[in-house]
Amino acid sequence: MNLPNKITTVRVFMIPIYLIFMLIEQIPYGRYIAAVIFTLAAVTDALDGYIARKNNLITNFGKFMDPLADKLLVCSALICFVGTHQVSSWVAIIIIAREFIVSGFRLIASDNGVVLAAGWLGKIKTNVQVVMSVLLIVNFDHVFFNVLEVISIYLALILTIVSMIDYLLRNKELLFSKGQH
Repeated sequence: MNLPNKITTVRVFMIPIYLIFMLIEQIPYGRYIAAVIFTLAAVTDALDGYIARKNNLITNFGKFMDPLADKLLVCSALICFVGTHQVSSWVAIIIIAREFIVSGFRLIASDNGVVLAAGWLGKIKTNVQVVMSVLLIVNFDHVFFNVLEVISIYLALILTIVSMIDYLLRNKELLFSKGQH
């Protein structure tokens, strides 16, 4: 277990800790602590990838667990936001469905011996989702932040859809490659 894989594993274990602080309202400053934990978890995503690439520590475990950890983090946050009535369920469903579609597409590519890297639109989408999540976790009760939250939700939604379409179009030949069912 190399350092990037340990960082990825820590990110997975941060998710239930985030959920505790996010959802148990009796914890003083719980939302702020949840925001810090969520932000740290999001930062570990960039950190483990950077270390893995820089030191040539890319492993099959990392290729599998890193995107899974990211999806677990984002999906956990979205489900919380539906539960706290901050995000409409249809928005969460679209964003979560995109993650399943892209993951399925990556499995098809993997079966063909191809590793699909995230595109720049996907990276922007992820960063917008992180900003949106932190805004919704902290949930400042001020008109400026309320507007910012709404903008970030719809920007994340639009980027989710656009990045999925871009991803599928850039890699459409894999869907129709020989040997697929």
